[in-house]
Parts: sequence; structure tokens; C-alpha cells
Amino acid sequence: MYAIVKVGGKQYRVEKGDSLLVDRMPEDEGAKVDLEPLLLAPGGEAAPLFKGDDLGKVSVEATIIGHERGPKIHVLKFKPKRGYKKRQGHRSELTRLEIGDIQGAGTKAAATKEARSEAEPAQAKKDQGDKLEQAPKQKRPAPKADPAEPKAEPAEPKKAQGDKLEDVAKTKPTATAKKPPAEERAAKKPAASKGEEESDGS
Repeated sequence: MYAIVKVGGKQYRVEKGDSLLVDRMPEDEGAKVDLEPLLLAPGGEAAPLFKGDDLGKVSVEATIIGHERGPKIHVLKFKPKRGYKKRQGHRSELTRLEIGDIQGAGTKAAATKEARSEAEPAQAKKDQGDKLEQAPKQKRPAPKADPAEPKAEPAEPKKAQGDKLEDVAKTKPTATAKKPPAEERAAKKPAASKGEEESDGS
């Protein structure tokens, strides 16, 4: 969580415990002052606050640790060919602040939101377990048959392996055995007439 504050016309990003060096403030050492907030970022999922109504509830406290002077700055003015040279130094008057507590509407909301987000998963698991224990087991009803759909025909019983072989033997045509060449030649020759047979016998 951090805040943007305005001190002496300048803006600073501060967090709790930071040490800040700002322009000299009129308050004495050890005094507590409230800084003007311009933005508050609570952190996490909470949205930053930067509107007037929301910032009115935000307070950034700071304690004055002490008054200091900044490093010396040399200022030199010179004009050539005129014999004009001017040199002067400057040290800024500063005040060191220590940022204390940063309070606002967003910080409490963010804290409660984080606590709820941590507690919700455990509570949800507990509730779910209780519901499972309390709820009786219900049987699912059998699906109703649609009268428009035709009834499925009963499947034919599986045939044994021997029956399958018989069916295959019936369906396949039997191959004719080839006759030997001598028998084929005899079958092709025309039969001799009776007169020729008798002449052969005489």
C-alpha cells in the first residue's frame, strides 16, 4: 500500500516507515503533521482512490525528525569582453519527515476483502462436505422408451465355429477335378462305327 502526497507544491510517493526530505516546514522538531493525499493505492485487487469524496477519508501522518540544509550549489554569471563575473552559492532549507500510519476507507475494505477471500475457500469446502453427507443417494430413473421409435430386433444367436465352416462350404462352388491328359484325348476321339469294328475283328 502506498500514497501520493503533496508537500510544498511537490508530489511524493510514500509508504509507511519511509524517510522523506521536503522543503522547510514551519513546525518544530518532533511535531506531527498531516500530509495532503492525492492518491491512495490499497494494494491487492482493491481499486486506487483518487476522487475528492474518497480522499476526504484518507489521512497520511508524518513526524518531523529534524531540519536540514541541502548541498551547496554554485551559481556563476559571466559576460565575455565586458569584465562581468558574478559568483554566488545557495543551500536549500529542508525538513526531514518520517511517514507514520496511512489510514483510509480503502485500507479497511482491502483488509476485510483479503480476510474474506482466505476464509471463503475453506468454508466452501466444508459446506460441500456437509451437503454430500446429508444428501441421500438417489437412483437414476430408467430412460423412457420413445413410442415413435421402432423396437430393436433381437440379435441373432452367435453360430458356432463348425456351423460357420459348413455355411462357407455350401456357398463356395466346388472346383472340378482336372482329368489326366490321356483320358481327355480318349474322350475327344469320336466313337468308331459298327462296320469298322467288324472289319477290325476279321
